[in-house]
Amino acid sequence: MRQHPLGVALAIAFPFVCSSAALAQADTSPVAVAENTAPTKSLGTVTVNSGQPTSLPTQIPTTIEGITREQLERTVNATDSEDALKYLPSLLVRKRYIGDYNHAILSTRASGTGNSARSLVFADGIQLSNLLGNGVGGLSFPPRWGLVTPEEIERVDVLYGPFSAAYSGNSVGAVVDYVTRMPTRFEAHAAVGFVDQPFSLYNTHSHFRAFQTSASVGNKSGDWAWWLNFNHTDSDGQPLTFATRLRSAGTAGTAGTAVNGAVLDANNANQPWFLLGSGTQYSTQQDHIKAKLAYDFSPTVRAAYTLGVWQNDSVGRPVSYLTNAAGQPVFSGPININGLAFTGNNALTGADFRTTTDQSTHVIHGLSVKSRTQGVFDWELAASLYDYVKDKTRANAAGNPFPGAASGGAGTIADGGGTGWNTLAARGTWRPEGMRGEHIVDSGVQQDSYKLSYVTSNIAGNYLADPAGSLASAVGGKTQLRSLWAQDTWAFASKWKAVLGLRAENWTASDGFTNFSAASAQRYGDRTLNDLSPKAALSYQWLTDTVLKASLGRAVRYPTVAELYGATSTTNSLFINDPNLRPEKSWTGELSAEKDLGNGLLRATLFAEDVRDSLYTQSILGLNPANPSQSISRVQNVGRIGTQGLEVAYSGNDVFTRGLSLNASVTYADSTIKENAGFVATPGDTIGKRQPNIAKWRATALATYRFDEAWTASLGARYAGPQFRTLNNSDVNGFTYMGVSKYFTTDLRVRWQVDKQWSAAFGIDNLNNYKYWNFHPYPQRSYSFNLKYDL
Repeated sequence: MRQHPLGVALAIAFPFVCSSAALAQADTSPVAVAENTAPTKSLGTVTVNSGQPTSLPTQIPTTIEGITREQLERTVNATDSEDALKYLPSLLVRKRYIGDYNHAILSTRASGTGNSARSLVFADGIQLSNLLGNGVGGLSFPPRWGLVTPEEIERVDVLYGPFSAAYSGNSVGAVVDYVTRMPTRFEAHAAVGFVDQPFSLYNTHSHFRAFQTSASVGNKSGDWAWWLNFNHTDSDGQPLTFATRLRSAGTAGTAGTAVNGAVLDANNANQPWFLLGSGTQYSTQQDHIKAKLAYDFSPTVRAAYTLGVWQNDSVGRPVSYLTNAAGQPVFSGPININGLAFTGNNALTGADFRTTTDQSTHVIHGLSVKSRTQGVFDWELAASLYDYVKDKTRANAAGNPFPGAASGGAGTIADGGGTGWNTLAARGTWRPEGMRGEHIVDSGVQQDSYKLSYVTSNIAGNYLADPAGSLASAVGGKTQLRSLWAQDTWAFASKWKAVLGLRAENWTASDGFTNFSAASAQRYGDRTLNDLSPKAALSYQWLTDTVLKASLGRAVRYPTVAELYGATSTTNSLFINDPNLRPEKSWTGELSAEKDLGNGLLRATLFAEDVRDSLYTQSILGLNPANPSQSISRVQNVGRIGTQGLEVAYSGNDVFTRGLSLNASVTYADSTIKENAGFVATPGDTIGKRQPNIAKWRATALATYRFDEAWTASLGARYAGPQFRTLNNSDVNGFTYMGVSKYFTTDLRVRWQVDKQWSAAFGIDNLNNYKYWNFHPYPQRSYSFNLKYDL
């Protein structure tokens, strides 16, 4: 009797464990064939034959969407790599300004912009997802988008849901895979860009601008291929935070300095408050350097190495709206607003108008060796390393207010140097002989290791230049995930195909500690957990132009090292960790119908997700009466969250008339907290409430018209309905600082191919100048211009 290949697959993977070359989680897959091949689809399963490194398994049993380099150039005013996802169904990246490095988190169907650990991002098979933590709470953990520039992108593919055994439970939302350029001949490129944003909010009225330059060069000669990319960004973003005081915190009287300029508004709970000034207006300079080298050992075996360096220098400065009787700005001390005195703990301090200086150098390495025979067996070994070589933030102390803080004084320095992660992986693809293509078995082993090391120190003299002084806090620890997986793509009948997979995982957490002084040092015991995650998908060619598909997958999202151990306490924020967090366990399913319309594709997908012990971090302002400006965050398990929804997507070319392309999507998601032993204000106040940052309705539309070989124009639109930021949905006012609002924005891009080498583009993002929020204000109408030369 013939043995089923899935039963053999686990044994196939074991020789890789013993190999000294066993390398990287992010499945890098270089090939000897230099040209890029887009994924192809058959019976609802996508087959990947890319000639470029990629994290994708050869068989993908899930919904996949993507965008190519040509589409990106025609349709998107892309200043950062995450802009490529702008119009894909159900996706949103919380990008607040050009070069946003600490809050640009990806949101998916059932995961909001506070859950960065519920999606995976790769570039050329190298992991960019920062799984040291989740979201923003004390520290921030968005994907490292800056390690890819828009000019590098060859294509981007997005897999929805945890239906491939090749990925960890962090894939529960989506997997984003960037493939960057690798030349087949000599080529060189250069580009310059400029963006101007006229911004008006409260008492801030100014223009914020960004300049970008990039250059790249590469070649393929014989068995060698190489690529170099350089990018520089100089960006001034709009203010992101604001100094505030609840009107109810004031006391009738004459105490304090009488001030003008305060703006009366309502906070997210509709309580009246005063906006006193702006903060976190980043002036950012970033440099990106990428080098890629590939060597073909034979026509079917290729080795590839990638080195990426990202440097960031960012300064955040405040502006006070308040002036005294002499017209001078007021930044500190007791104040009086229209007869309401704010004194004592409600007086202004350096915490209200914070000054920051960030300096970072991050380095990434990726190495892979892969065969691509397309015969009985192919294999791959890969490794990656991400290193916080330098990561320092300097900030003024509460007792050192602006403007004096601009030139020094007391403060703190936070040092994340030595933090990072590394990944190792080995993978094989077996196409059994004698089965006429009935089976394709992918299998592999992986190891992902994470280390957090974050030390905050006081500086009594000049916080801008002096070395670290006494300890304020030190946190750290390690986590590791070892995985063994296999999946069999089985064409068991002419119109049927099944994908059956299983993922086995071993997770450990170790060496955890939190120190706030020598007397309060605390160390945590090690932990070990084991889980199995089955996956299954079934597709049926119902009609010659219609495929039906069902997918089901279990995902286990383990706590990150920062959630377990990353307690932080600064002038403006306090994060409370929990070393006993339970892993988040979910079942996700989808039912899809895809219809080929000849010149387009229409897809409808019903999706559902049931999550137990969902991991959530919530931030609340004003809980500390001694410091009203301090945001307090706590990570916790939420008992059960259920999501059901429908996603409809359409893409077509030459729609209605030759040259017109249309892409559109609509998503409905009903995401509700079903069980929760915890609460925000009173027991039970989260039950039945909507999951934060998930709108019931979302939609995208993108129309592109090609007038001739030289001119194209695109008009895009994005919509998301009302949503909440808090677990108890108490933030009923989204159109304010710390609120999360609905939005409807439109974007315009016009591109001119001047000749074979030169091209130019003009764009307007947020054409309708919609003022919307996700805790911080999003950019308002922005004008962009790009000039590019291709040799």
